[in-house]
Amino acid sequence: MTPVRSWWGIAVQAVVWTVILAVGAAVVAAVVVPKLAGATPYTVLTGSMRPELPPGTLVVTRPVDVGDVSVGDVITYQLRTGRPTVVTHRVVASGFRADGEVVLTTQGDANDVSDRAPVRGVQVRGRLWYAVPHLGRVGSVLDPGQRQLAVYAVAAGLMAYAGRMFTASAGRTRTTSSTNRSTDKEEAR
Repeated sequence: MTPVRSWWGIAVQAVVWTVILAVGAAVVAAVVVPKLAGATPYTVLTGSMRPELPPGTLVVTRPVDVGDVSVGDVITYQLRTGRPTVVTHRVVASGFRADGEVVLTTQGDANDVSDRAPVRGVQVRGRLWYAVPHLGRVGSVLDPGQRQLAVYAVAAGLMAYAGRMFTASAGRTRTTSSTNRSTDKEEAR
């Protein structure tokens, strides 16, 4: 193998491993860690939380008791109780209803006014745990079934590549070992 070809192979392998690590880290951040921690990933769709959480950001929230939410926390909550549509905004005030229930006032960082309706405890889906810029864009393009298929495809691709690297490495080791044995026999003569 020539030095140029060897250098080219090393460069290609470095790029491939960088991509594999980046994809692996994204899958871990978006799928594995939330599942293990009982958290939920969401995608920011609007600019109401700019600059901290621009559109396309993946936000991961952990369930939280409404009594543990403080002013300044970023929460994800249902616009209407029991409905799937959610919003991620910052808590700017908290208070109590006449019946003693805790309610929160929220506002998007980029918005000039707070949200109209107070947020009740049953609406709170979780408090922001971490956010990954741009990673939510992938999730917003795919529906849940396609996302699951994409995770399986990436995992299968990574395993196939690892298997290929393993067999290629084993082949090089066998070739080197047989070459060394041939050289040893010739030296013994």
